[in-house]
Amino acid sequence: MDVDPSSERNDGDAVASRIVAICAAYGNDRHRMLDILRDVQEAFRCISAQSLETVAACTGLSRVQVEGVASFYSFLSLTPKGRITIRLCDDVVDRFAGLAAVAAAFEAALGIRMGETSADGAFSLDYTPCIGMCDQAPAAMINDVVVTRLTPERVAGIAAALKDGKSPLEVAVPAPARLSPAERAAAMVESNIRHAGPVLLCPVPSDAGLRQALELTPTAIIDRIEASGLRGCGGAGFAAGRKWRSAAAEPAERRFVFCNADEGEPGTFKDRVLLTERADLLIEGMTIAARAIGAREGLIYLRGEYAYLREHLEAVLDKRRGSGRLGAGIFGIDGFDFDLRLQMGAGAYVCGEEGALISSCEGLPGEPKTRPPYPVNRGYLGFPTLVNNVETFCHAARILDRGADWFRAMGTDKSHGTKLFSVSGDCLNPGVYELTYGMTLAELLTLVGGEDAAAVQVGGPSGTMVDRASFHRRLSFDDLATGGAIIVFSARRNILEIVDYYMSFFVHESCGYCTPCRVGNVFLHKAIGKFREGLANPEDIDYLRDLSQTIIETSRCGLGMTSPNPILSTLQNFPLVYSALVKSSPDRVRASFDVQAAIEGARHIAKRRSTIFDKDYSR
Repeated sequence: MDVDPSSERNDGDAVASRIVAICAAYGNDRHRMLDILRDVQEAFRCISAQSLETVAACTGLSRVQVEGVASFYSFLSLTPKGRITIRLCDDVVDRFAGLAAVAAAFEAALGIRMGETSADGAFSLDYTPCIGMCDQAPAAMINDVVVTRLTPERVAGIAAALKDGKSPLEVAVPAPARLSPAERAAAMVESNIRHAGPVLLCPVPSDAGLRQALELTPTAIIDRIEASGLRGCGGAGFAAGRKWRSAAAEPAERRFVFCNADEGEPGTFKDRVLLTERADLLIEGMTIAARAIGAREGLIYLRGEYAYLREHLEAVLDKRRGSGRLGAGIFGIDGFDFDLRLQMGAGAYVCGEEGALISSCEGLPGEPKTRPPYPVNRGYLGFPTLVNNVETFCHAARILDRGADWFRAMGTDKSHGTKLFSVSGDCLNPGVYELTYGMTLAELLTLVGGEDAAAVQVGGPSGTMVDRASFHRRLSFDDLATGGAIIVFSARRNILEIVDYYMSFFVHESCGYCTPCRVGNVFLHKAIGKFREGLANPEDIDYLRDLSQTIIETSRCGLGMTSPNPILSTLQNFPLVYSALVKSSPDRVRASFDVQAAIEGARHIAKRRSTIFDKDYSR
């Protein structure tokens, strides 16, 4: 049911009653705030002042606290959106693939500009950061439905069908009612598996790892994970066994296993493929982890951009419960109880950081938590919480099946097993590749049809931009570490245009908690603009380095600690790009800009206001 907030029939009592029912469906639990607000957004197309008041009353919070959550996530809106909201992916890969023409086609077909809502409330048209479809760009979300490989001609047909009353799902998938949730997801978005390796994308036996785990003690399970050399596959590469052992050792009445399925790093989409093709393997790995650390409860945090996978994942969960592989008494073993639920995100890159993810699950703005304590010691609701990403849990299940030695024998001395790479950009064969660690970048480029590359972004914006002279480097934790993103750029691409985009992305996605990240990245972004405009002095190069180092050393979480990387890695590997654009000035004084205006811009982009949050931005 969609309720038009401008309709005379939509009186205050009806709105309040509907919101009260939404809150009641989640037990008026303030920790389910994100679920509540997502449902309110879906029902009313916005979260109005009245909605904030009613939700606050139901959950025992202040309106200010509720508004703080509602204003944090980009998929939630305090002003009305269209009944159909079209979000075009504004990633740099999409831009190079023809985004501008696609956006113009949507504007012409709908009669509105980007960022606008039609007068009749039918359509909204917006840009959004990377939605994990870089291998099939340009792409867009139409409500929760994904459409890929867009062209102006295809846009005209999509717009016409939507105007004729077809649902977004009917536009994206022919005869969707005839398909299962898994089939609908596969019909909407291609998995695009280019190379199936020996661990995750090959044929996998059902629950073989879990059955092996039932024969082992919890300590023995952790021993096997530790002996395999498995490291977290999200980019940081922390030893998985050590993490599991810490969570198991912490005295507590409750423990949790969380899956981080919020892969928001631009250019990364390999977890999307695992969620589509190996959902059972993921849940198997989480169940093994639960047995190892003594957890009875779990959660999959699914990024809002992957909402099209929600029904598929719910169906997998239901099937496992029905077959005794999830819930109470798993495989008939008394006392082996573990169940989990999906937690949908709502468009916040920073929630890929595990502390911010936990804050989001607790019904708070997705702000990183101060460390220590670490989540394995005190995480969700103050209890030990093991957080790994999709790929890590899938690997764990295979390790329990085939053994630690089998996994450890693949890869290099410090990087064991296989890695899923999301390859996109200027190459012939974009898609997902499962490869053993240790392959050189040049070898990968040959495999994907990117031999003419002039630069490769390894690890997404927070990673490293590699030049041709370094294509001999190896993809491993002890050389070129990556969470999986490999973005190929040809010689016709402007390096500083790419850096400019990545810095604007980090400015937009900062949670706004700490000044170095919130304001420092704005300064860096403006400085890159000076280079692009030909206004930079030689001293600006030192300024970039010094400010970048300050942001890295003083930021609170991984976003700020890695956000200067697009600048630092290109300064190191593409120095001539910068030096060719600088001009000496007689007074050797850099052109200045309005610091207070930059700070206000940072506040606006980060969607944080001092009237909502207790933090004092003037300090």
